[in-house]
Amino acid sequence: MNRPQHAFHRAFRLAVFFVFVLSIVPFGCSRRATKDGTVWADVDGVPIFRDQVERYYRSRTATGAEGASQEQALSFKLTILDELINNQILAAHAAKSHVAVSEAEIDTKVNELQSPYSREEFQKKLTEQGLDSGSLRDEIRRSLIITKLVNKEIVSRIKVTDPEVTEYYQRNKNAFNITETQFHLAQIAVTPVADPQVRNTKNDDATNSQAAERKVQALYARLRAGDDFATVAQEYSEDARTSSNGGDMGFLPASALDSSPALRKAITSLRPGEMTPVLRTTDGFHILKLLGKEEAGQRQISDPQVQSSIRQTLTNEREQLLRAAYLEDLHNHAKVVNYLAEKVETGAANPALVK
Repeated sequence: MNRPQHAFHRAFRLAVFFVFVLSIVPFGCSRRATKDGTVWADVDGVPIFRDQVERYYRSRTATGAEGASQEQALSFKLTILDELINNQILAAHAAKSHVAVSEAEIDTKVNELQSPYSREEFQKKLTEQGLDSGSLRDEIRRSLIITKLVNKEIVSRIKVTDPEVTEYYQRNKNAFNITETQFHLAQIAVTPVADPQVRNTKNDDATNSQAAERKVQALYARLRAGDDFATVAQEYSEDARTSSNGGDMGFLPASALDSSPALRKAITSLRPGEMTPVLRTTDGFHILKLLGKEEAGQRQISDPQVQSSIRQTLTNEREQLLRAAYLEDLHNHAKVVNYLAEKVETGAANPALVK
């Protein structure tokens, strides 16, 4: 189904989840000492240091930022600083609202973040971001607290009624017209070459053709014996893009299979829940599972998937609006001084002077 996707407004980007984008990206306002004591903002007496902004900036611009002008770099840093200010405001309000997380919840998140990496790799990622295990737990605690706060004071208030679902469907009926059959697929991939990007939870990587074939046949035997496909994919699949989410590839239109008659035949012969035998391709071995299938045609409002999709879309839209208003209201009651913004404004004629 061509589910309607809405680009949410990012004017008030709430950092409510610890993010991995190839490397660990720090979100909070750590109270730990920094190498550079320059304060770039103050939120109700809590300083936000230049080092924190620079660290986040380096994480986000790890590639492709070499050609950025001084003006572009400063603009991005102002955006990052605004996010950190918002985080501090939210965290302070969460403390006043007695929102807390347990050490067990933090342990769970640490394990989730670490699972695709070996212990050494994970420690290296932390070191590269200027973090240690203690500061990582601080970051996670803050992000989980903010998530709980948002869920408590915003998400829990959102209600979507049946008439609203119907009205949305009528306004966006064309979005629910599928022009061609689509297959929802998951895969387990095994390649015959060593790949440093492999990130399955077992850190298991076949390095030659013989090893790859032995591995995929062993995995296929486990699946035939009843092992869970998603779990096996997370543990052993060598596709870095899909292994972490159980091999889920999303929806694939039928036309995408035209270039491979054998693949098309294997997939179209499946019923939801079934899997292919081991398929050999130019880049290795694959086992595919059909998670679902959507035939071409108009989806009706009576379809539970259509209703679920609409409810989720409307919920997301309202959540984004309420978040923006909620944060703006908290801003009105906080004392915020953005020293970097003041420096940029007074040094506008020469951005190089802004330090």
